Amino acid sequence: MTAPGSSPSARPTIEDVLASGIAFNADGLVPVVVQEHTTRAVLMLAWMDAEALRRTARTGRATYWSRSRGEYWVKGETSGHVQHVRVLALDCDADTVLLEVDQTGPACHTNTATCFTGREIDVRHTEP
Repeated sequence: MTAPGSSPSARPTIEDVLASGIAFNADGLVPVVVQEHTTRAVLMLAWMDAEALRRTARTGRATYWSRSRGEYWVKGETSGHVQHVRVLALDCDADTVLLEVDQTGPACHTNTATCFTGREIDVRHTEP
């Protein structure tokens, strides 16, 4: 969320960002793309509301809103596969969050490294 060349101390707080307006969907949620900080691998997609964003910013632990269970969950709380947040950023349209994390263990609940591991789809390129 810092402009190139600006200092980290100029970064807005989560309250500043929430006050300036995040484009939450009709359910009050915003999608969160989770990326491993060191390898840059995309680990998963999850959802947050304003409170999950606050908890994540305050604790440094990735906290999401479970749409299926209707409750907050801290990644790794039961599995031990913790996500320590290194970067919390908002995209240019303020409708998607990027979390860069240090991932401990597999990111996916299926015990794979990412939620996309082994789920690649064949792409056939055809010339017009």
